[in-house]
Amino acid sequence: MYQMATIKHILVFRFSAMGDVAMSVPVLRALTTQYPDVKITVVTRGFFRPFFRNLKNVSVHEADLKGKHKGILGLLKLSRELKALHFDAVADIHNVLRTKILKFFLGGKIIQIDKGRSEKKALVSGQKFEQLKTTHQRYADVFEKLGFSIDLSNPSFPPKVKLTSKLNGFIGNPNVPTIGIAPFAAFKGKMYPLQQMKLVIEKLSSNYNIILFGGGKVEIEQLNQLASHYKNTVSVAGKLSLNEELDLISHIDLMLSMDSGNAHIGAMLGKKVITIWGVTHPFAGFMPFNQPNNFALIADRAEYPEIPTSIYGNKQPVGYENAAGSISVKTIVQKIESVIAF
Repeated sequence: MYQMATIKHILVFRFSAMGDVAMSVPVLRALTTQYPDVKITVVTRGFFRPFFRNLKNVSVHEADLKGKHKGILGLLKLSRELKALHFDAVADIHNVLRTKILKFFLGGKIIQIDKGRSEKKALVSGQKFEQLKTTHQRYADVFEKLGFSIDLSNPSFPPKVKLTSKLNGFIGNPNVPTIGIAPFAAFKGKMYPLQQMKLVIEKLSSNYNIILFGGGKVEIEQLNQLASHYKNTVSVAGKLSLNEELDLISHIDLMLSMDSGNAHIGAMLGKKVITIWGVTHPFAGFMPFNQPNNFALIADRAEYPEIPTSIYGNKQPVGYENAAGSISVKTIVQKIESVIAF
C-alpha cells in the first residue's frame, strides 16, 4: 500500500461504458468528501464530462480514442498530456488493453482494478451462485491500495437543480410523482418485452408523469411512438444534451430501467431505481448504487436456471428469449407504487 501523504493528485482511468463510468461517480464523491485535499483527474470520453460536474476537486481530461488519441501513437500523445498534469498516482478502474499501454508509457504508481474474472466465470458457468463484490467496491479497493480507504455506507448526493422552462415542459403535472422509464439495453436478453412494457406504461400513466429515456435513431422513433399512445407520457430521447438529461433526472421520483446505463445514472443522482433483470443477475456486482436488494426484479430462475447466462447479457441461450418477460406487469407496477408511496 502506498503512503497517502505522498499522493495529492490521482489520475483515474475509465473510458467506457456509460453505466461503468456512472458507477464511478458515487465512489469519487465519497473519496473527495472524505479526503478533501486530494485532487482527481478523470481520464474518460468527453461525452461523459457532465457526470462529474458536481464533484469538488474533480476535473476531466478527455480521452479522444477515435481521434487524436487513437492507436499506439495516440495513446503516446495522451500519456504526454497526462505527464504534464504532474500527477502522483494512477487509479485504473478500467483495466483494458488501452490502459495497460498507458501504464507502460506513464510508469510510476499505478493500481489496476481486480475485475474478479475467475469469480464471474464461476457465476455464469453455474459453479456457484452467490453475491460477488460490487463494482463500486472494486473501484473503492483500487483507491484503498493507494492509501485511501473509502466508506461507501453513508453517501451524499447532489441537490436538485433549477429546471429551465424547456425542461419544466417535460413534467406534465407537478402535483403527482414523476417516473423515468428507460426500456432499452445494449443486448436484447436484458430487455423487458416491449409489448409488456407498453402495459406497464399504460397502467402507470394514469397516476404519474412518465418520462421515457433512450438514445439512438431506432430507440428515438420507438420511444416517440410509445409516448404518443399514452397520457401524461413524453419522450426526451434525442431532444436533450446529457447535461439537460441529468438536470431532468434530478427531478424524477423514481427510475425504472433495465440492467443498463440509465439505472446507474439515476442511482448516482440519489434516485430510487427499480431494475428489471433478464439473462443477467445482480450477483455479478452491477446492482445500482445504494439501492435495496428488493428493488431488483429478477427473472424466474426456476424456469431459467442458467441465469446469469453471461455477465453483460450478450449470451442468450435458446429458450431464454423471454426471461425478463417472466416478470409480470403486475409485479412491476405494484413494486413501483409501493416504492413511490414509501
